[in-house]
Amino acid sequence: MKRCPECRRNYFDDSLSYCLDDGSVLLEGPSSSPSFSVEPVTAVMALSTIADQPTVRLSTPTLGDQPPLNSIAVIPFRNLSPSGDGDYFSDGLAEELLNVLSKIEGLQVAARTSAFSFKNEKTTVIEIGRALGVATVFEGSVRSAGERVRIAVSLVKASDGFQLWSETYDRTLEDIFAVQDDIAQSVVQELRGLLLGIEPEQIPIDEVESDVAEAVRGRADDPEAYRLMLMGRYHLGLFTRENAESAIEFFTRALEIDPGFALCWAELSRAYSICAGKSWLPTDEAFALSREAVEKALQLEPELAEAHAQLGRIRGANDWDLKAAEASYERALEIAPGSATALDGASVLAYKLGNFDRALELSQRVLDHDPLSAPVWHNLGLLCHSAGLLEQAETAFLRSLEMPTSGVATNALLALVVLDRGNSVRAKEHANAERDEFWKDWAMAMIEHREGNTAASDSALKRLKTEATVGDAFQIAEVHAFRGEADEAFAWLERAVEVRDPGVTHAKVDPRFANLVGDGRWQPLMERIGLGG
Repeated sequence: MKRCPECRRNYFDDSLSYCLDDGSVLLEGPSSSPSFSVEPVTAVMALSTIADQPTVRLSTPTLGDQPPLNSIAVIPFRNLSPSGDGDYFSDGLAEELLNVLSKIEGLQVAARTSAFSFKNEKTTVIEIGRALGVATVFEGSVRSAGERVRIAVSLVKASDGFQLWSETYDRTLEDIFAVQDDIAQSVVQELRGLLLGIEPEQIPIDEVESDVAEAVRGRADDPEAYRLMLMGRYHLGLFTRENAESAIEFFTRALEIDPGFALCWAELSRAYSICAGKSWLPTDEAFALSREAVEKALQLEPELAEAHAQLGRIRGANDWDLKAAEASYERALEIAPGSATALDGASVLAYKLGNFDRALELSQRVLDHDPLSAPVWHNLGLLCHSAGLLEQAETAFLRSLEMPTSGVATNALLALVVLDRGNSVRAKEHANAERDEFWKDWAMAMIEHREGNTAASDSALKRLKTEATVGDAFQIAEVHAFRGEADEAFAWLERAVEVRDPGVTHAKVDPRFANLVGDGRWQPLMERIGLGG
C-alpha cells in the first residue's frame, strides 16, 4: 500500500508513483481512511438529466482528525497452531467477535472486509487505526492442539499503541463460548469506560452481560457444530464454485449436529444465494433453498439481524418485491445498526428504487465502517452514475480498482462513466483493461456506437451474444437500448425477466435505458419487476 502525503489518499496499486488527485510523490504505507460525504440529493425521476447536480464530496480525514472513541477494528487473529492449517478457526474467532461487537449499541466497528485486509500484512496498530479511522484495535493469536486452545487477546489504542487491556485463555473447545462472552464483555467495558472517561470497572457489568447476550443470539450450542460453521464461512469467503460447494457441505454437517443453530441456517442461506447470483446452481433451485434456510433461521431466532438482511437479499434479487426487501433491511438495521452487510444491501436497494437521498446517506454509513471494500466503492460508482454524478462515479470506481479484491465489470462500468464525461479515448483504455472478455465487449459495443463505428460495435455485440449465458440477457438488452434499438432491447429484457435475472432490478435507474423510458412498453415492464410507482 502507498499513500499521498498531501491528500492522505491510499493506493493499493504499488506500481503507481504519483497521486492521481494532486500529483504528489507517493510514500509507503497506509494513510487515513477515505470517507464519502454527501449533501442531500433530490431523488428525481430515474434516467432523467440532472441539470443542477447535488454536491458530493469524496474526501479523506486530515491527520488532525480524531476518530470516535467508541470506534474499533477487530483484525484477524494470528494462527500459531503447529499444524499451520487453523486459519479458519483463528479468522473465525475474530470475525465472530467483530459481528458481536457490531450489534452492541454505541460502538462503531470496522467491517470485516476492511479490517481483514490487513491479514498477513506487516502493518502497525497505529497505521491500521489511521487507515480505518478507528480509535482502538483489537488483536489476538490462537494456538490449538487437539482439544486444547490458547487465545491471547489485547485491546490497543491506535493513537500511540498503548495497551488498554489484555488476557490469555487456556481452555478446551468445550469452553469456547464462555471465552467469547468474556472477551466481548471485557472489550465493551473498556470501550464504554474510554468513551465516558471513567474506569471500566465503573461500568455496570449486568448491563454489559445483557447486551452481549442479546448480541450472540442464534449461536451454536455444540462446539463441533460451531467449528464446522467457521470452516464453512471460511470456504465461502474464498468465492469459488468449489469452495462454495464445500461451504454448503460444512454448514449442512453443522446443522445435522445442531439443528437449532440459527446463525448457521442464515449462513447456509447466504451460500445458496451466492450460488444463485454466480449461476453456480440453477437460479430458482438455489433461491428456493436459500429461502428455506433463512426462514428456518428466523423461526429459531426472530431477532437475528443476519437472517433479516439475508431475507432482504432474497426478496430483492429473486422475488422482485423491493418494498418487502426494504422492510427486511430496515429490521436488520434496527437490530444491528453497525452491520455493513445490511447497510450496503439497504443502500443498493434504495438506489434501485431511485431513492438517491437515502442511498447516498446509507453509502456514507457503509464507508464509515468499511472504507477499504472494493464492492462498496463499486456500488457507490453505480449509484453516482445513475444519479448523474459523473465525476464522483469515476472517483468511486477508481477507488474500487485500487483495492486488491476489486472484481470483474468495474473497469467496464468505469469506461461508460468516462464515455459520458466525453472522453472516448480513456473510455476505451478502461474497457480494454477489463479482465473479463464478456464485460469488455459489453463496454466496447457501446463505446464504438457512440463513436459512430457501426461495424466495430456490431462485431463486439456479436461476440457478446456468442459469449452470453442464460444470466446475461439483461446486459445485451442494455447494449441494444444504448444503440437506440428499442424492439431488440425489449425482446432481451423479456428474456431476462423469464429467467428471473437479478440484473433487471437495476433497470429503473440504469442510464443505458434512457432511450426506453418514454416507450409505452416501459412502465408495464417496471410494474412486473416491482419497480412501478
